[in-house]
Amino acid sequence: MSSLEEFLVFKDVAYTGNITRTSERLHMSQPSVSIHIQNLEKEYGTQFLDRTNRGVTLTESGEVFYGYAKEIVQLICEAREAVLKAPPCHHGIRIGATFTIGEYLLPFFLREYYTNEQDADIDVQIADTEILAREIMDKRLHVALIEGPVPDEPNFTVETFWHDELVVVVPSDHPWSASQSISFSELASETLITREQGSGTRKVMELALARSGFNHQDLNIRLELGSTQAIKQAVRCHMGVAVISALTVQEECRLKQMTALRVKDCSFARALSILT
Repeated sequence: MSSLEEFLVFKDVAYTGNITRTSERLHMSQPSVSIHIQNLEKEYGTQFLDRTNRGVTLTESGEVFYGYAKEIVQLICEAREAVLKAPPCHHGIRIGATFTIGEYLLPFFLREYYTNEQDADIDVQIADTEILAREIMDKRLHVALIEGPVPDEPNFTVETFWHDELVVVVPSDHPWSASQSISFSELASETLITREQGSGTRKVMELALARSGFNHQDLNIRLELGSTQAIKQAVRCHMGVAVISALTVQEECRLKQMTALRVKDCSFARALSILT
């Protein structure tokens, strides 16, 4: 199926009569321009351009296709403008939250909000920081509550609303449970369970270790899980230890089911932020 970009490229090549000029106008490489044209010719089973050292000219099929290509591009542009001017279908608030915030903080925020706004309509999306940042950039979310580093983008506004830290968690019967802190070498000697790549928790851990002169690649990571609840359950089953948010293990530590430790000479403090 032809893409809008292929139609745009073909339309411009037909207009300029020169692939080099089109690549400059559209800020694309010449091979990319040629590939788009070849894809169209392959899809329609015909040759649209006659190529010479002086440039390109349209074949008879190319002339026919050029007329339709101009109309297609124009219609798509008009459709986009019409959609942008149309009133939104959803009149509520679309909020994104990373997993830790979504599971352990957001319910309390929503309770306070609904107390004052009885008719509020809220949609919540729980996802990794990277995904939520893209959703904010594409205007599919009004606001995102995120943990971990924020992508470097000048159009983002970031405000800190909470402070958290990561801790090493172990079962209550683990040899470390009587300690308040451990060394990095001790952490590296244990089997570690972590969140997946792309999660705010994982990034904070890796960056904090790097700032303290430690290499996260020295860690013995056995499992990568996309859920904090799954990580806690794996720790309870003695599958390893984990580095997760202190917010997420408050109840387990209070009930003495798990113990939270810090890593000596390494700060896992982090800001939780509002991203718009």
